[in-house]
Amino acid sequence: MKVDFIITELNVGGAEKALTELAIGMQHRGHRTRVLSIGSEPLPDRRRLVDRLAEENVTVEFGGFDHWSRMVSATRWLSRRISADPPDVCQTFLFHANCLGTLAAKRAGVQHVVGGLRVAEAKRVRLTLESQAIRRMSHLVCVSQQVRSFAIEQLSVNPHSCSVISNGVDVPTYRDAVPLDWSQIGWPSESQVAVFIGRLHHQKGIELIQQQFNELFGDANDRRLVMIGDGPLREALSQWAAEIGEDRVQILPWQNDVAPFLKAATMLLLPSHYEGMPNIVLEAMAAGCVTVCSRVEGSIELLGDASTQRGQSQGFPPGDDVAMARLADAFFRSPKLRQTIGSANQQHVAAEFSNRQMIERYEALYESLRSR
Repeated sequence: MKVDFIITELNVGGAEKALTELAIGMQHRGHRTRVLSIGSEPLPDRRRLVDRLAEENVTVEFGGFDHWSRMVSATRWLSRRISADPPDVCQTFLFHANCLGTLAAKRAGVQHVVGGLRVAEAKRVRLTLESQAIRRMSHLVCVSQQVRSFAIEQLSVNPHSCSVISNGVDVPTYRDAVPLDWSQIGWPSESQVAVFIGRLHHQKGIELIQQQFNELFGDANDRRLVMIGDGPLREALSQWAAEIGEDRVQILPWQNDVAPFLKAATMLLLPSHYEGMPNIVLEAMAAGCVTVCSRVEGSIELLGDASTQRGQSQGFPPGDDVAMARLADAFFRSPKLRQTIGSANQQHVAAEFSNRQMIERYEALYESLRSR
């Protein structure tokens, strides 16, 4: 089977990681895979996924179309590349790839186009454009049950042509990571550190952490906060951190490898307003780390609902900074609770969210479409 994977860009992110593992996994199973990235090649320090694909002999091509004004040209480029070696299935990931990739694949005569909905973002223009693209798809894969419900309700997707395949994670990479020694960033090695890892964007609810900083970190000399990532809030957050002092909070740039941070962390904080299925939570769980995460799309499936111990101790209503602080404080105070929940997290993700399971589910879907 020939499969083309089309994505907006190949910088390191949750969707990009999933696509990389899927393309490699399908190639290992004897299929021909190819990755078409609409955007430009990543900068040298962001090439981890590109290099991994190259090491596994997966063909990767870049269009270099990084601005909306070039979307017509991007569609033509995609159509030409697809036509040059027609696949049996085209799988698109992310909004621009869903819209442009579906149109290009259909123009190129591809019979089966499978879309990938990764986030529940209810912006009117986005909904209109993506719903039009979905009508041309053979099937839509959603990353979580909540995203599937969103697709049916907001995008008018046919429930019979819409399924859920969750992200996977390579558990040993995080389970066996060597913990970071906090002295490497200038803090005492025994520090209790809460980490935020993700895009520095309003979507992530970072203001909740700021609102509760004094409550969580103010009076405890061993508690510290590190935020890792880039984005539009970086400058403002850096100023905020400077006012507090780098002995208590640090804003670090994007890191090529976050596993040592997750392995060393007291907890992961992720107070997002909306998600799809947050990969960083999967990675934290694989590391045996506890999380304090808003109950948004995907996180309930990872943490369990409020009736379970894992769900009660790690999930809070979106926007509720007081509830977030209460859960985080409990983890700071109880090593035993951290050990119990962290171990349960690791067992759950190993059993339910491995890369192997993700790849098998996509492969089965593609085979079922081809057999119709």
